[in-house]
Amino acid sequence: MKSILAADIGGTNSRFAVFQKSDGKPLSLLTSRWLPTKDADSFAKLLTQLADSNFPLTPATADITVIGVAGPVRQGRYCNPPNIDWDIDLARPQDRADAQRVELINDFVAQAYACSSPVGQTARVIIPGEPVSGGTVGVLGAGTALGKAILVPQENTTALALPSEGGHAYFPFIGERECAFQRFYQQNSGQHHITGNLVVSGRGLRYLHWFLTGEDLSPEQVTVRFTGPSETLAWAARFYGRVCRDFALEVLAQGGLYIAGGVAAKSPTIVTHEEFRREFTDSPTMGQLLSRLPVYLLENEESGLWGAAYLGELSLRHG
Repeated sequence: MKSILAADIGGTNSRFAVFQKSDGKPLSLLTSRWLPTKDADSFAKLLTQLADSNFPLTPATADITVIGVAGPVRQGRYCNPPNIDWDIDLARPQDRADAQRVELINDFVAQAYACSSPVGQTARVIIPGEPVSGGTVGVLGAGTALGKAILVPQENTTALALPSEGGHAYFPFIGERECAFQRFYQQNSGQHHITGNLVVSGRGLRYLHWFLTGEDLSPEQVTVRFTGPSETLAWAARFYGRVCRDFALEVLAQGGLYIAGGVAAKSPTIVTHEEFRREFTDSPTMGQLLSRLPVYLLENEESGLWGAAYLGELSLRHG
């Protein structure tokens, strides 16, 4: 029996979980814990808070620790996340925390591996389609920011997850009213570069609703109003459909597209809205291809933990 400590370090929440893998049995989650990321002033402090919460596993006692973090990872050992005030450096003893084995990966690499884990089998079908066997799978999702990754099938072995920082690319606004929203966002946020991170994330919902209604509300207050007809919801669905369409085309996601992240998990009406489907398939040259691509929603907000644990299981299996 092997124990796996999985971590998913995001800009808002840091999630931890204990997984167990026994011979002949599927990977299983035993317990999890969520901590506010900003309550810690370092990764070492976050690990101390986890230990102080009586969490039953530590990096030192786990057979392997896999840490997903929201940012680009250098050489599997270092990450300076753009939306967190501290870095992770496994060369520092306090960050490694006496781990027997430890792997540091991008958080959406973990989400990509989640698609191959048991939680991937529970994904909700948003748009049915015809996935191509052996086709590339796209994975993206908005929370504090917009994450992306690719899952590339390999012959006679496990699919390979590749990271992306495409969420930092400029968002493609179309038409005068959308461009007016872009100018509004720039003027009221102080941000000049309006990227996908800023548009389809939780903070994007705040500025979108503010622009359309004049009400400056929190993202949580905005989504509570998504129970009936809403112009904010229609715009949010269109914008989310656009980033999904563009990413599906960029990676030719004939194996399907998976949506993860807290925005869609907490407010699935954004991706089930008719504007999402209309925008996703809106292409004068690739509309037929897009209409065949299935789109799935990972509703489990601990899917990143499952993906990290799945990679940990693979690493233990291959030594």
